Amino acid sequence: MSEPLKNRVEFSILMEVINGNPNGDPDNANHARVDDETGLGIISDVCTKRKIRNYVKTVKKEADGYRIYIDNDEPLNEKHKAAWAQVKKIEKAKLKAKEIENFPKGTEEGKALQRFMAEQYFDIRTFGAVMSTAVNCGVLTGPVQINFGRSIDPVTVQDLTITRHALTTEKDFAEKENTMGAKNIIPYGLYRIDGYVSPGQAEKTGFSEEDFDLVIDALQNMYEVDHSAQRGQLNSRKVVVYRHSSPLGEAPSWKVFDTLKVKKKDDIAYPRKFDDYDVTLDTSSLPESIKVTEY
Repeated sequence: MSEPLKNRVEFSILMEVINGNPNGDPDNANHARVDDETGLGIISDVCTKRKIRNYVKTVKKEADGYRIYIDNDEPLNEKHKAAWAQVKKIEKAKLKAKEIENFPKGTEEGKALQRFMAEQYFDIRTFGAVMSTAVNCGVLTGPVQINFGRSIDPVTVQDLTITRHALTTEKDFAEKENTMGAKNIIPYGLYRIDGYVSPGQAEKTGFSEEDFDLVIDALQNMYEVDHSAQRGQLNSRKVVVYRHSSPLGEAPSWKVFDTLKVKKKDDIAYPRKFDDYDVTLDTSSLPESIKVTEY
């Protein structure tokens, strides 16, 4: 693996939803998430990380070092057993349950277990993971952390009735021509998602410059490989990356994020496209040592 990333980084992404649901809430009939007090749309950090994982899996095709840990390909305990077997230099079948249920924290063996997991799985190296299951590989905090996304303006969630012209049972077939269903959409919403990269945690997981480039590539293209009828049209419209010249950085993150301003145009009552917003990036308040890149 290449050298870990050594500079502090922040990033912001502007993404839009058109006639779709960017992040359904399973506790609310999969309705689009909305802040009840403000009416602003919400996209969870878990949702954004899922999109990044899906993009990396699509692009890298599970090549060595780019497997995805949070995936439904096999039980997590089996993935942990592979790490224990590698460290103990024995076959997985010969591992003893009592020996692998406690993580050897602070030991060379414990470090080797987590190093193996971080090297194998891109999302552990990037986001970290809680691996303290029955087969225990401990906990790693990842260098890339992502905030909840929020829409710039309140969104309207529309409930739509749909029909399915295909029937399941013989009884329905005899009595009906179709069945009814429902879906809900947001006609338009422009969302902002902010994130951070910590070089201190990158040192611990081995998160590299190449990994960082892949994350930025994913932020630009992750919606292009993850289309569905339910989600509608999702587009990454702008990504801004703020790269400090040192591990600690030269400005607080709030000051960095304040340089990106997004405001609905004065003559627009109900935005329905990206051009209904004024987007400005004024970095004059930041030290020149912070490199700002727009995508």
